Amino acid sequence: MRAYLAVWRLPSAPVLLLAGFAGRLPSAMVPLALLLMVQQQTGSYAIAGLAAASLGVASAAMAPVLGRLADRRGPRTILLAQAALYPLLLALLVAVVLGGAPDAAVVAASGLAGASTPLVSGTVRALWSRTDPRSRSTAYALDATATELVFVVGPTLVATLAVLAAPAWAVGVAGALAVGGALGIARAARSWVPAPAGAASLFSTVLTPGMPRVLLSGSAVMLGFGALEVAIPAFADSTGAPGLSGLLLAVWSLGSVAGGLWFGARVMSASLPRQYRWLLFGVTIGLAPLAWISSPWALGVLLFLGGTAIAPTLTVQSSLVGSIAPVHATTEAFTWLSTITVGASAVGAALGGALIEGRFGVSGALVLACAGAAAAVVVTLVPGRDMEPVAAVRESVPA
Repeated sequence: MRAYLAVWRLPSAPVLLLAGFAGRLPSAMVPLALLLMVQQQTGSYAIAGLAAASLGVASAAMAPVLGRLADRRGPRTILLAQAALYPLLLALLVAVVLGGAPDAAVVAASGLAGASTPLVSGTVRALWSRTDPRSRSTAYALDATATELVFVVGPTLVATLAVLAAPAWAVGVAGALAVGGALGIARAARSWVPAPAGAASLFSTVLTPGMPRVLLSGSAVMLGFGALEVAIPAFADSTGAPGLSGLLLAVWSLGSVAGGLWFGARVMSASLPRQYRWLLFGVTIGLAPLAWISSPWALGVLLFLGGTAIAPTLTVQSSLVGSIAPVHATTEAFTWLSTITVGASAVGAALGGALIEGRFGVSGALVLACAGAAAAVVVTLVPGRDMEPVAAVRESVPA
């Protein structure tokens, strides 16, 4: 607990933790609420899925652009502008959907709302990267744990509001949370001093030595997680208990939360690349037996145990990105990480769904989940001198 108290006492840490949690909740709420809202209004899962995809693609595409702008001008102005624009575009989206507008208008309004999504995650991680190096790992662990809780609390809020009122209310609540989160983080970033930066190409941050390996390994493991997120509901349905899918996903996230809290209180002597490699291996081991399980209760136990390696892996991944990224492009680096891994998760979900519908069934999707994590381990083992030397040099630089 002493390590967490040290983080809590850092300047603006309570604001970052609470506002970061609130500001991330919409990322777990709006896609689901939009899917439910459009499906209820149009009766089409195809249109609903297209609208949700438009929202996600627009958000992911804009994040690195806004991240680069935040690094050069400071994130405060961007967050304040998004705090004003995002709820208006969400209101427009709700009006378009409930007003029975053409499908093209619904998809376009979804894209506009996605493009204005507040730059919360990248800014929070960039601010943590500027904290005292002695507390940075614990701060990243708290951040990863809060992110896992987002995907437990967010869907639960949407489901509750959809039952008690309507999915549109969930969109409204998400907009209010986004405004509160963006304003809180903008306050925490008021003393941000942009680092000098020269001319750089669009992909210069992605091609920084060490970054390609982190991004590739992160994409591989997230592809596996995307497949698992589709496989779990299909598994629950195949056992005749579809209602257990939400519980199983929550148990998986809670395992990650437990692992993150344990890991964040520890001081590790191994280098960041070595920690990252072994933690990815732990994720792989946790996913390996799932394809051979037939009981949902046994699956729940294994998901909890396997989930304990997820938040620690994401913690070290954030530490690596923070140590590798150029000082003048930290926010952009974190937004690239989010964009690429979210895209990989979507690909994994699509591949997992195809396997479930094909002759391989749920077991095929679960094997894909394990294969994705194993591929991430392989990426870290490929001979090269990129990640280790750069991380070692950057870790030695004081904040």
